[in-house]
Amino acid sequence: MKVGFYQFRPQFGKIAANTKKIIKTLDKIDADLIVLPELALSGYYFKDDKEALSLAEDPNHSTNIDSIINLCRDNRIHIVIGFAEKAKDKCFNSSALIGPQGIIHIYRKLHLFNEEKFCMSPGDVPLKVNEVNGVKLGMMVCFDWAFPEVTRTLAMNDAEIICHPSNLVLNFCQQTMLARCLENRVFAITANRFGSDNRPHGSLRFTGKSQIVSPKGELIFRAASQREACYITEINPTESHDKFITKHNNLFSDRRPNFYEL
Repeated sequence: MKVGFYQFRPQFGKIAANTKKIIKTLDKIDADLIVLPELALSGYYFKDDKEALSLAEDPNHSTNIDSIINLCRDNRIHIVIGFAEKAKDKCFNSSALIGPQGIIHIYRKLHLFNEEKFCMSPGDVPLKVNEVNGVKLGMMVCFDWAFPEVTRTLAMNDAEIICHPSNLVLNFCQQTMLARCLENRVFAITANRFGSDNRPHGSLRFTGKSQIVSPKGELIFRAASQREACYITEINPTESHDKFITKHNNLFSDRRPNFYEL
């Protein structure tokens, strides 16, 4: 399976321009699956919940999401993209799995980071694994990395690849994801943005360094910190089926959940 990410710098509030940039870059691309950053259409640093909702997309009535669907259809690819999702009077920090036939699944970020708590609603749908061309994909968003239960839940539900749209501002995630992949024996594609959102209420600088990690916790590729990057590589998702870390230790069957009660 040819998988990859597109690391770029969304312009805050310029939804149409960001959509156009994605389409221009990914049109005619030779890949099966591409992961894009968190909030790739709107930018990240909202001043409040009203601004977030004003820049959110109703995926069922969005010309921008429709453009991504058309991109997938025309190129026979699947895309995971982070976006601000409008659902009535709520705004969710969401990730959509999109294919040639349209939206397959939308995941809503469970663990909101810092000031996101004042702008968005916490996710309200269960973690789910979806099958695409025989490959099982799970989705998480950015700060979900800090909660090992997310990756473990997806892996225990047979995810082979974790798709991880991100807008990372801390410096811990990229290295931590090597451990997440090792302890669950899964692939992970972390698609981060770079640059800054400079707003009247403050500025945030993002760390870039998008990456792909193997089930052995090995770094397959990591992009530069502050540079646009579109990277594609070929992987064998079945490598994630081997849950043995030693000859006598299976990371899943050796679990003792009766002793994990909090």
